[in-house]
Amino acid sequence: MKNDWGNMARKHLFLLSLLFSVVWTMPLRAAGGDRDRDTLRLYQEYQKRFQAVMRVQELDASGFVILEDQIFPVTLESFGEEELTMVPAMEKTFHRLALFFADRQGNILSRYDQLETNNCIPGQMEQPVETLLSVAFADVNHDRKTDIILITGCVNETGDYAGISYKVGDVLFQGDRDFYRDWRISDKINRFSMNKSANYIISFVRDGRSAEFLYTATTREELLEQGFQIAEDQHYTRDFEKLGRLEVVPGTVRISAYNLFMIYLVNEQGNIVWSFQPMGDYDNLYSLRGVQGRDLDGDGMKDLVVLARYSIETEDGEALIVNRCAIYYQRTGGFEVDTEFEKYYQCKEEDTMEEVIRKIREYWGWQAEE
Repeated sequence: MKNDWGNMARKHLFLLSLLFSVVWTMPLRAAGGDRDRDTLRLYQEYQKRFQAVMRVQELDASGFVILEDQIFPVTLESFGEEELTMVPAMEKTFHRLALFFADRQGNILSRYDQLETNNCIPGQMEQPVETLLSVAFADVNHDRKTDIILITGCVNETGDYAGISYKVGDVLFQGDRDFYRDWRISDKINRFSMNKSANYIISFVRDGRSAEFLYTATTREELLEQGFQIAEDQHYTRDFEKLGRLEVVPGTVRISAYNLFMIYLVNEQGNIVWSFQPMGDYDNLYSLRGVQGRDLDGDGMKDLVVLARYSIETEDGEALIVNRCAIYYQRTGGFEVDTEFEKYYQCKEEDTMEEVIRKIREYWGWQAEE
């Protein structure tokens, strides 16, 4: 089964984090050369600065920028009854996120930086962390201690998807006056799109509700057995030239309070040959306007266009409704995600599927009608 770029990027986070952690613990190999030595030296210097910060007032001079809008008071059971302040900060040079926990006098009692978001690019000091999007507190492992749920926003500077933002979710479990992570949980949170919101992460870690089957299922039957609900009004069969005659199977699964939306192409034997995640980082499918298999770019092969409305929770806790058009162009080896039309045209609430298809074809300079 193959997925679009968002699925693919998250699917590799486990390998990236594993490789990154190995870099700092393994002996330097001769083949690594000066670059490895320089990277290790920079990391050691960074760790000295990080560990040397004793008071919140020292963060700026130590090379950290405090993220003022994400500072929160929190009572951590293993630290006693005194209310602490969680102070997130971004390292200025390498864009690495760190959390500091301070008492009322500004003394730092604990700190943590071994985060999934700091492991996106293995063996490299600089990371693609742009901002801390969300912080939530909940007991997710049933030990009666408050744990911390984080979601960061990241943007890669290079590569096929440079400039496209994505989310990285994480859970810090409270230990005995410290914190720890389970990399297997962090891996699944991000690999299976459970990083959309804190509610998704809590539903997965605390309640055991996961969307994993949406990405691992190989047949339509497996999807249905796990509770996937097919959108029957957009369910049909099309001839996709290079891939043959396929069943278009859009639908949702309920996770927490949200409808997670996916589309599958299924062959005559019931096997999944391709999958799409058109909702991206939005929380919930609000309404599905249409799914069409049409030639959009004039190459003679049917593409897939999805018009839908999605909701996402704002920082104020309100649901923002967004109209979005996702396009997948058929190529010789499968489908390619469009990354340009959405920049060119923002879908409006009143747009119909036919109007959107006309605009896409105009964008390609092709006016043909089917």
